[in-house]
Amino acid sequence: MITTLPRASDARVRRLAATLYAYTFLDDFTLLYPLYALLFADTGLSTAEISSLLAIWSLTSLVMEIPSGAWADTVSRRLLLVLAPLLAGAGYALWFLVPSYGAFAAGFVLWGTAGALQSGALEALVYTELEREGAVGRYAGIMGRARALGTGAVMAATALAVPLFAAGGYSLAGVASVLVCLVCAAVAAAFPEHRTRRSHRGTGGRDGDPAPDARDRASGPDAPDALDVPDRDRAPGSDARDRDGGPGGDAEDRDDGTGEDTEPSSPRAYLGMLRAGLREARGDRAVRRALLLVPAVAALWGALEEYVPLLAAGTGVATETVPLLVLLVSAGVAAGGFLAAAGSRLTGRGLAVLLAVGAVALGAGAAAGNALGFFAIAAAFCVFQTATVLADVRLQNTIAGPARATVTSVAGLATDVASLGVYGGYAAASAVAGHGVIFALSAVPYLLIALFLASRRDSGRSRRGPGRNRGDSGRSRRDPG
Repeated sequence: MITTLPRASDARVRRLAATLYAYTFLDDFTLLYPLYALLFADTGLSTAEISSLLAIWSLTSLVMEIPSGAWADTVSRRLLLVLAPLLAGAGYALWFLVPSYGAFAAGFVLWGTAGALQSGALEALVYTELEREGAVGRYAGIMGRARALGTGAVMAATALAVPLFAAGGYSLAGVASVLVCLVCAAVAAAFPEHRTRRSHRGTGGRDGDPAPDARDRASGPDAPDALDVPDRDRAPGSDARDRDGGPGGDAEDRDDGTGEDTEPSSPRAYLGMLRAGLREARGDRAVRRALLLVPAVAALWGALEEYVPLLAAGTGVATETVPLLVLLVSAGVAAGGFLAAAGSRLTGRGLAVLLAVGAVALGAGAAAGNALGFFAIAAAFCVFQTATVLADVRLQNTIAGPARATVTSVAGLATDVASLGVYGGYAAASAVAGHGVIFALSAVPYLLIALFLASRRDSGRSRRGPGRNRGDSGRSRRDPG
């Protein structure tokens, strides 16, 4: 039994990783994505009307972000991951079946809701399942690969959309997108999910109170700094098993393949979980710092990515060269996902050095003003993608209460709001500066974040032994897949 249990656990981790990879790829393999703006314009919509549709999309995501996270924590994260592509597929079907402003708006509401259902629920499900298997140290590598595959899916969909549109127009691209969504939902049903039997009061005590250890870490004299501490201080695999009904736990393991949830699903349970997540995000200092790091790292480069084609065109290269430069940057983003596992053991100061390197590369590449500078920009985006995955890892490692998806959704909401601020700032700056100058100046915030991280005490070494991650019980930490 000593030799078979780790192998069985490793097989379950591999199954989880494979399901995640397939789900992420299919979710981002949207053949209508590079065509929908053309569809709107060909239907007769003005630029202002198209902009209003994009605003509806963004507003829907913002409004639904945190409520959907609490729903995932209360009912079933797997259920939400199944529903999300179905809603998106329904939206795409509206677009090509009844092309009109109202149908486009309804489709964006469905698509925005789908994105909100996934945000928080996916990270929470993967982290919880890895924690249960004592393999939480693999989270960075697995999520990094998933994000890389998502980037690859967007690139593949963009390339395939051209011949698909030539063969059958918007209808064929729309039908193909809906079919992909149906397959994606089927894949989501294969996710393992073990949930604990909790009362609607969450972790005990008042409704919505965070876990006791979350309160202790928030208020105790030795409260850890989430920017420097990779893990919560815990014996490998100990309370993960207890919470999931293992030895010593009072919960009941629930993975019967039916997708049914044993937790209460009443409005009171939902509100209690929502309060628990918001209270932990607000009241736990370690969680709060880790949560703020996510938008600080992710929002700026994520928004800048939308302007890469304009930056490329501004260098004076031929029009047919612009897609190649954009592809180069996308390849850098994908590489950053694959490299996340290598950076998973960085301390806060290590992450600071990483961000500083990315900032220098971004500034130098933008200042070059030519096609060669895009190699440096691709390297910068590679670094920023790696740092984004690592920021998510640090957030997941600090969450102690049951509302993991809710807290993660708060980080998602903060990222969305920060991204909107970047869009507004970019628009204002474009009136007085060129794209190269704006990209170069965008390196400054990353240098400031790096300085902040480097200035904080690195307390992680005193809280865990060297070379040990929570959930790493001396077994080989070879990542699946």
